[in-house]
Amino acid sequence: MVDDTSKMAEINRLKAPLKYDGLKVYDANGNQVNCIETLSGLKFIVEPNSHILNDEEILEYAPNSKEASKIRLKRGVGSNSDVMLINDSLYWILGLYYTILICIAIPVFYTGNRMGMFLILILAILPLLYLYYIFNLKQYKDANAKKQTNKSRFSTPEIQKDMPKEGLKSLKKYADEVEDLKVIFDSKEIAVRDLIEKCFEPPQITYDRFMTTIDKSHDLFYHEADSALNITQLAVEDTPRVKNELNTKINTLKSIIDHIEDLINELVINLSSDDKSSEDVKNLADDMENLIDSVKEYN
Repeated sequence: MVDDTSKMAEINRLKAPLKYDGLKVYDANGNQVNCIETLSGLKFIVEPNSHILNDEEILEYAPNSKEASKIRLKRGVGSNSDVMLINDSLYWILGLYYTILICIAIPVFYTGNRMGMFLILILAILPLLYLYYIFNLKQYKDANAKKQTNKSRFSTPEIQKDMPKEGLKSLKKYADEVEDLKVIFDSKEIAVRDLIEKCFEPPQITYDRFMTTIDKSHDLFYHEADSALNITQLAVEDTPRVKNELNTKINTLKSIIDHIEDLINELVINLSSDDKSSEDVKNLADDMENLIDSVKEYN
């Protein structure tokens, strides 16, 4: 039985911003966070301790982790992106495999060795069969697992039990766009935190203010992203109202990213300037705080 103190400590570790030391990244406890390299970019994801948190808590506090992906797949509500996250190194292994295979195949085909050609063909097909196997989402499903998605203030588990796992096909483009924006935001967040530390070494009031603003931006971004994804999964019709709500949330996500990009540009300029109290930088922080407040009022 895990006590509440251990759970709170683990939750705080997952929610705390990452610490950057050169090319290495650490969590709040000083543990190094491994970089996950996917086809869409680089990610630093703090993995939860499954022995401390239950499935619901992992989905709530570490929704982008490999553990959360395994839970979603087990419940039958996972997607190909979850499979890709779990097997993040697979594509590079396959790339190396086929490179070596091609190097072997060239002399075999050149000499016309039929037995060798047949063997090369078999070796070329085997990885494709394995890919078909791992992307078969049904094989991950646990019949005894609860059929519900990420537990959050937006989800309604009772409704989700009867909803299609993939949501409406007509809304898939919105879900894909949200996922793409999440990747962009993660990379921008890493860059802006690194620049803030370089421009305003802690402890400084300015440093604390900027980091607090970025923390709020992170929470708001994933608040809106999770809400949008839930709409794409739960909506039974792609009505104009549903599409309008999705467009509004996606525009909010883009606006947050744009503000962070502007801040990154100003910090880069500020870093090379003698004036470390640039008014433009402070104004951008004000703009980000105003954006956060306006979205909260809308919600």
